[in-house]
Amino acid sequence: MSEEEKRTEPEGPEKEAPTDWKKELLEWVKIIVAAVAIAFVLNTFIIANSKVPSGSMETTIMAGDRVIGSRLSYRFSAPERGDIAIFRFPDNEKIYYVKRVIGLPGETVDIVDGKVYIDGSDTPLDEPYIREPMIPEEAMHFEVPEDSYFMMGDNRNYSSDARRWHNHYVHRSKLIAKVLFRYFPNPGMLE
Repeated sequence: MSEEEKRTEPEGPEKEAPTDWKKELLEWVKIIVAAVAIAFVLNTFIIANSKVPSGSMETTIMAGDRVIGSRLSYRFSAPERGDIAIFRFPDNEKIYYVKRVIGLPGETVDIVDGKVYIDGSDTPLDEPYIREPMIPEEAMHFEVPEDSYFMMGDNRNYSSDARRWHNHYVHRSKLIAKVLFRYFPNPGMLE
């Protein structure tokens, strides 16, 4: 081997450039901060994630189900009768509840012989999501204030809903999200 070949041939294993661990660490910190920021924005302004602790919405939503709601739904449109909503419980606003919108602002809600009547109608509200007839109890009358809603669970016989609360109505500003779907344990859209 000539002297020139010896000089151009590397001796021993090729040496790699040392990794700049500070640069690498900085890149990881940037990724983690970006992920946290995206999660914060999604959870604060776009979606609401909730675990349903009780059977008050059975069989639509079972105890232990996890649901996702859209926080944007009620920013751009008014809640509609039949919507399933996440809201701050009127008797303790630190707690979130999940119930169905039954009475709209300015309406009257009468519950007679286990049936719900809106604005004095002769025909009870059509509620296909109710799986078991409501056990009749003493007739109840509610007058929903403007900017407020009357909420009830689908499992009427076992639901602590607006009929039982001290403050019967949920103010529009306390509605958090419209529930769109269940993602655990049995994923599916909700109506």
